[in-house]
Amino acid sequence: MTRLLVAIAMVANCAFTQAATEGFDTLAVGDAPGGWQCGVSGRGDPKWLVEPDQTAPSKPNVLKQSGQGTFPWCTKNGASLKDGFVEVKFKSIAGREDQAGGVVWRFTSPRSFYVARANALENNVSLYYMWLGLRRTIQYVDAPVPARQWNTLRVKFVGENIKVLLNGKTYIDVRDDHISGTGQVGIWTKADSVTAFDDFSYGEFK
Repeated sequence: MTRLLVAIAMVANCAFTQAATEGFDTLAVGDAPGGWQCGVSGRGDPKWLVEPDQTAPSKPNVLKQSGQGTFPWCTKNGASLKDGFVEVKFKSIAGREDQAGGVVWRFTSPRSFYVARANALENNVSLYYMWLGLRRTIQYVDAPVPARQWNTLRVKFVGENIKVLLNGKTYIDVRDDHISGTGQVGIWTKADSVTAFDDFSYGEFK
């Protein structure tokens, strides 16, 4: 109980610094996003491209993943955090196996990072960590994830405390110590998910 109260106090007293938002609107349409590193954990051929989308929360562009891979990811260069938040708006467009949108943090390699994702096929939110290239489940929670609509996924992380919110509601609030230290932040999909992303934001607790 004492540790929990200390953690709550830390969050309450922390201030965000170096907060930033990427709307993809100044990036070249039809190309992979400049200033980002994109790849896949496992096998596959992900396809991350900046595209116009008239439904985008901040028009005109989005970042869309339309290829296939075990776990495609795209991380923001220079965005290395230890404690803070990461958030993105996403729209699940298609996918027979999965329709997932997610965020990653404390990413040090394709084999080591945290990921939280929402899935429109399964209507749930889940929290994982990747270790030595294997995805390990921390928690699943049922949650409505409307397909072909924009949703907002947000994660707050301070030390071992992780909170996952979807559309403003907290679905996961746990402690986990598998990955510590600083790492990059970014976005994530799974399998054959065709997913659009917009308004990626992040900030660090100091």
